[in-house]
Amino acid sequence: MVTEIDAALADCAEAKRLGAQIVEYRIDQVFSGSGEGSPLSDQDAERETREIERLIRSSPLPAIVTCRPTFEGGFYDGDDASRVSLYEHLGSGGGARRGDGRGRVAAEDSPRYIDVEFATMSRSANMRQKVLLAVDHPGREGDARRPETALILSAHDFERRPADLTRRLLAMRAEPAAKVIKIAYRARSLRDNLELFDILREADRPTIALGMGEFGLMSRVLAPKFGAFLTFASLRDASATAPGQPTITEILQRYRFRSISKSTRVYGVIGWPVGHSLSPLIHNAGFEAIGHDGVYLPLPIATDAEGADGGFESFKGTVLDLVEHEGLDFGGASVTIPHKENLVRLARELGPQRGWHLTPGADSIGAANTIVVERDDSGRAARVTVDNTDAPAIAALLADAIGTLRGRVVALLGAGGVARGAAHACATAGADVRIHARSPEQADRLASEISRAIGPTGGPTGGPNAGTIEARPWEDRHEAGADAVINCTPLGMKGGPAPDGTPMDIPAGVGGRSPHAIIFDTVYNPARTPLLVQAERAGHEIIDGVSMFTVQGAMQFRMWTGRDAPAELFERLVRARLGV
Repeated sequence: MVTEIDAALADCAEAKRLGAQIVEYRIDQVFSGSGEGSPLSDQDAERETREIERLIRSSPLPAIVTCRPTFEGGFYDGDDASRVSLYEHLGSGGGARRGDGRGRVAAEDSPRYIDVEFATMSRSANMRQKVLLAVDHPGREGDARRPETALILSAHDFERRPADLTRRLLAMRAEPAAKVIKIAYRARSLRDNLELFDILREADRPTIALGMGEFGLMSRVLAPKFGAFLTFASLRDASATAPGQPTITEILQRYRFRSISKSTRVYGVIGWPVGHSLSPLIHNAGFEAIGHDGVYLPLPIATDAEGADGGFESFKGTVLDLVEHEGLDFGGASVTIPHKENLVRLARELGPQRGWHLTPGADSIGAANTIVVERDDSGRAARVTVDNTDAPAIAALLADAIGTLRGRVVALLGAGGVARGAAHACATAGADVRIHARSPEQADRLASEISRAIGPTGGPTGGPNAGTIEARPWEDRHEAGADAVINCTPLGMKGGPAPDGTPMDIPAGVGGRSPHAIIFDTVYNPARTPLLVQAERAGHEIIDGVSMFTVQGAMQFRMWTGRDAPAELFERLVRARLGV
């Protein structure tokens, strides 16, 4: 967004250094128009135009010039005639006097592209003709004065998917002067991205198809997979010109944009919200480290907090669309709050007859965090495996800290999806598990369901030496008498409901059996939660959420790629990002 010419040129130089190949200059804040109704004198308007000419002539990168009007989400509120006249002026090299001796203007004196809205072109035949004068188009190639400027014909909707999207696309494709077609609208769900990918696959010329907002990141990152003409990134978060636009560093480094091709497999983290997740950081780095052709993305699936089904229908529809979409090559996902139980429900509902296989452990736990999609030679999903890596990660970390869990007492704080995995892992390893949750009903249900799954003699996933599981009042969590306390609530999580909160008062003690019980927090951001800070001050050994996050993530990585994860890299990246 150009507000000052020299600053824009400096930013463009920096973008080029970081890897940009073309720049879009949004000039709608520095161009006011001229003529009747303009706030500028003729002299000031001329000075304004000369500055824009200088911007194009001095640009370190080939340029797209856009003067977006207010009716399409921009800032320009002058008349169309002035704006289109500026386009024609710039398209002919502006005030440049350099050339090749035969009347042709040097290409660097003109934009590579001019972006004009379909709505502007559609206003009248006269307006269309004025736009065509600004760009090269069929029938004018012989005009010696024309530099290489081409038309991007665009349409935007910052609110929703346009109701007339198909009609609009057909009309835009009917414009022969449009060398590139651009469609951008606010994505309301991940499924909107899939429609954008279909638009790209059916394109009759270079096309840009982007979803704006949090749900649209997939369309921006996967642009090369579906043959999009380009994607947009901002130089920094504060300079984004559309909602949901990633920075150039994120798109080129975190998502390895230039390594994405038609064959790239797609993975991601499903949850709500997921913008804070560090899973894309570690898995994309891991893919690069082992040479795996994959990319890992945030995949937000919203849920209605007041809905009785926890957003199950939305979760189900979106996951099935991701798995079954032709050309996406969806390879699997991590699943986090609040969809871990929804994932088990989905796998049970579909069953092996639909190719969905729920592991015995995840079935007993009643919550899962991993999807693995295997595809046949035609690219169709042949088998979908649903598993839980939270439980074995928790068991492994506790065993490393205190040895055998048999005969130990483990207090769980919370009764959600993570608590399910923790209860199952600890009880099957022989620990006696006490569940403390604010909702007694939820704690009772969890204790009953996991106890039933393990059974009096071990059940299908337990063993003859399995421990007991029982619900205890939330108020008794300080007197648990535990050898280990595991926080399975989001209290203390950055971006969560109570980032400064803690589920228990450590100075009050954790009981008589082991006054120095291990305190284990499953929250990984921040690495030192308020709970762990208190625990360390009181002299307790701690296990932080970063350890659990990287261990369970490494297990998922192995399931997706068939290769061992670079676990040390995972932990180093996360701790560096969190500043610990």
